[in-house]
Amino acid sequence: MKKKDFRFLISLLLFCTPAILSAQRIKGSDTVLPLTQELAEMYMKLNPQATITVTGGGSGVGISALMDGTTDLAMASRRIKFSEKLKMKQSHHEPCEVIVAYDALAIIVHPDNPVKQLTREQLEAIFRGKITNWKEVGGSDAKIVVYSRETSSGTYEFFKESVLGNKNYMSSILSMPATGAIIQSVRQTKGAIGYVGLAYLNPYVKALAVSYDQGRTYVYPSVENAVRKTYPVVRPLYYYYDKANEARVRPFIDFIQSAAGQDKTLNIGFIPITNSVQQ
Repeated sequence: MKKKDFRFLISLLLFCTPAILSAQRIKGSDTVLPLTQELAEMYMKLNPQATITVTGGGSGVGISALMDGTTDLAMASRRIKFSEKLKMKQSHHEPCEVIVAYDALAIIVHPDNPVKQLTREQLEAIFRGKITNWKEVGGSDAKIVVYSRETSSGTYEFFKESVLGNKNYMSSILSMPATGAIIQSVRQTKGAIGYVGLAYLNPYVKALAVSYDQGRTYVYPSVENAVRKTYPVVRPLYYYYDKANEARVRPFIDFIQSAAGQDKTLNIGFIPITNSVQQ
């Protein structure tokens, strides 16, 4: 038996042991949502007595739910803000942070768009409204329709920081309430551009190669390129919980960080924490 297979088997056996577990609520980031849904289903099959409900809504929504006690785990594609942490501590709660995976953020366009690659500077100009026609970046003579996540999204904030250099988005940007809505909008609009987590890519949209060295090197978004640290738009994904609730949520977190959980993480299209990609 291969060493990796042996680790996977041991990991499964560890989480098949009987235990009395109460229902858990997990809420937040749409980026982390498919990862958590898959892992929760896997965990509940191994532990039939466990009940886990998972809903999205955005990182801000998840952290707000944690602050008001309506979720046990908050999924987030950004770090908790100082103001959010302070609010929890003022309510005598201590937020705890766990990195559960890493994610590459893909820039997507309609499959018929002839543009295959963009520099970070071009992306900044597009999302800030400085470039408005695809012909300005080597494409067809067509208006660029720009889609973004709404402001409560951790992906919105990460894109603003990493791609826009913390400059403001264009005022007329089309804000979408969920990642699936961006996928659908870009699929239906030939001049569209947007951004989504790598696990959301499908044949109905086209991901672009991105350059962070002013056009000298373009890299396509993939798990392999993220692990190699050649794709530049990569971020950690988090769970947050109240320290007082740690005993309740720790078994599921331990499962995610186990060999079985990390193998599933890779299969879903995320980068496992065992393949650290943090720069």
